[in-house]
Amino acid sequence: MNFQAVKSIYVYEMTRFFRTLMQSFISPVISTSLYFVVFGAAIGSRIDQVEGISYGAFIVPGLIMLSVMTQATSNASFGIYFPKFIGTIYELLSAPVNFLEITIGYVGAAATKALFIGLIILGTAFLFVDLTIAHPFAMMAFLVLTCLSFSLLGFIIGIWAQNFEQLQLIPLLIITPLVFLGGSFYSITMLPPVWQVITLFNPVVYLISGFRWAFFGTADVSIALSLGAIGLFTTLCLAVIWWIFRTGWRIRQ
Repeated sequence: MNFQAVKSIYVYEMTRFFRTLMQSFISPVISTSLYFVVFGAAIGSRIDQVEGISYGAFIVPGLIMLSVMTQATSNASFGIYFPKFIGTIYELLSAPVNFLEITIGYVGAAATKALFIGLIILGTAFLFVDLTIAHPFAMMAFLVLTCLSFSLLGFIIGIWAQNFEQLQLIPLLIITPLVFLGGSFYSITMLPPVWQVITLFNPVVYLISGFRWAFFGTADVSIALSLGAIGLFTTLCLAVIWWIFRTGWRIRQ
């Protein structure tokens, strides 16, 4: 393992992140505050509690997941796409580093950025609602795993994308709608039986449900299913990345 190469990629990506500190940190705080005003105040005034939890507190895990998934995907996809765009990817591929070291560097940086943003949103939530985390270690584990898995997905998207429009296509048109329809702002038990069954085909449901369990000890699906879903998703992403570097698909063309 070439740790120096991993460190160089990681430090470079994190430096780029901190150059836009205002945008990276202030924007999530403002967005979260607006969500609390719209959902917590407006809708919360009509929905007092969900499964015995105040609505303002109930939406916190969903808000964190929404930001973490989109930020992890966007950061990782842009991180690997930009070297492709300017042509420096070939210097990286010709250096004495393997695909695992490249992936760890870019994905590790993207996951770290998403984790920072998730923790900032969590801190912001404490300013709006009375929040108690039932299982703090499980909460951090789910948060880290989500950051890693969606950073891997973003890495794949960055290699697949051939222009900046494609770079934003999947996060905007697929990931964000799946999060909104995955029980981030409601419990799927509130849906009609038919829609409950349909919602279970949304993979994001299992991530949000497990994350919410870590906060409140209640979940829409079992924790074993949630862990299995995120483990399977991470494994599939790693397998796709291995195949990409093995075949050179979209990176040596």
